[in-house]
Amino acid sequence: MAAAPSAIALRRAGNEEFRRGQYGPAAALYTRALALLEAAGEAAAEERSVLLANRAACHLKEGACRLCVADCSGALDLVPFGIKPLLRRAAAYEALERYQLAYVDYKTALQVDCSVQAAHDGVNRMTKALLEKDGVNWRQKLPPIPTVPISAQTRWSIPSAGAPGANAPPATALRGEPDQTGAGTERAQTLKEEGNELVKKGNHKKAVEKYSESLKLRQECATYTNRALCYLTLKQYKEAVQDCTEALRLDPKNVKALYRRAQALKELKDYRSSIADIKSLLKTEPKNTAALRLLQELNRA
Repeated sequence: MAAAPSAIALRRAGNEEFRRGQYGPAAALYTRALALLEAAGEAAAEERSVLLANRAACHLKEGACRLCVADCSGALDLVPFGIKPLLRRAAAYEALERYQLAYVDYKTALQVDCSVQAAHDGVNRMTKALLEKDGVNWRQKLPPIPTVPISAQTRWSIPSAGAPGANAPPATALRGEPDQTGAGTERAQTLKEEGNELVKKGNHKKAVEKYSESLKLRQECATYTNRALCYLTLKQYKEAVQDCTEALRLDPKNVKALYRRAQALKELKDYRSSIADIKSLLKTEPKNTAALRLLQELNRA
């Protein structure tokens, strides 16, 4: 009889599934590893924190933002001021439009490592969103931002081993930073336009390939929403949700991303989340007829 896999083996298997884009199976493997470590208590705190942060990355990729927040909070309870759970929780809060909490997490992450570009970008987005929402006195409404001790800054200057993206520098811990050179940007635009032409011809599978190549070079909201449209046509609804979630990280009020994610969630029978997306969309465009029609369908579901 074969020996049961260890927590480390399960984590490694989960990391491999994550790299392949199999986020559900990866999350299941991390859950099994966590179950094995429960009895170890404090002795396994750091490993459990890594596993929770890894599982949070899976939830984030699948658009399960509340589950992502819960796992990141658990990871931070075990090992405070981890850069990856802070960034992932901030991204989840942002997708949930809890901008104050996202701002606090992004600012905390910058205390841990001021070179994290994803955190700088997040602070800029949240500042703009909060200014629009709460006016010039928005800072007065913020929750307190924790002070990160020097010991934590030193600790997290090196990425934790084993987590998805562990070999990447902290700035890429959230979702990776593409090639932003001029040549890369120009090539990304060309690939996106080629994808658009393929969509017009009805060749959605080939268009997905073009958009995917473009996104490797430059992450752009429109490219994500375009690929999401292809995935909807191909009935790959989980992939459509993931792309729309990525688009909403870049532009939290993007109408196409909200509408297409709502469509995909409806097909996945996650009616509650779908309705939430449509209601968010209608705050921006109250008379959007397609959104109002979809909301009626969802209310009858």
